[in-house]
Amino acid sequence: MSGTQGPAHPVTRRTAVAAAGGAGLCLALTACGGSNESGAAGEPAASTATKDPGGATGGGGGKVIARTADIPEGGGKVIGDVVVTQPKAGEFKAFSAKCTHQGCAVKNVSENMINCPCHNSMFDASDGSVHKGPATSPLPSAAIVVEGDSIRLA
Repeated sequence: MSGTQGPAHPVTRRTAVAAAGGAGLCLALTACGGSNESGAAGEPAASTATKDPGGATGGGGGKVIARTADIPEGGGKVIGDVVVTQPKAGEFKAFSAKCTHQGCAVKNVSENMINCPCHNSMFDASDGSVHKGPATSPLPSAAIVVEGDSIRLA
């Protein structure tokens, strides 16, 4: 036998890449664990209701995200992770603000179209359906409650 033999089971590039990917996945899943207001991971956060200016707690129990006057007819407004639209006078809709093509945030709403700036996908402001691709899936709807002049997350 020669004095310079390699290991019995050499580590291949494929093995190294798979191990690094597995470690990255573990880190990502750990980071997505989240926490509630008390900081305990994995436990549901306590629900809080936001009071409207009149002092009444809304039935939706969610946070006020806009006033009806803030949402133009035929347009809308991107508010955090949602886009709120008013396709017709007095009709308010909400959708995810994340484009279904590659996850970019939609930018604005004009002429009843929700516009994504990354690849110019356009979605119908009344139902979230794709008007122009490259997106092929509609924007998921988001639950809102309209009470008086307040728009809340449901």
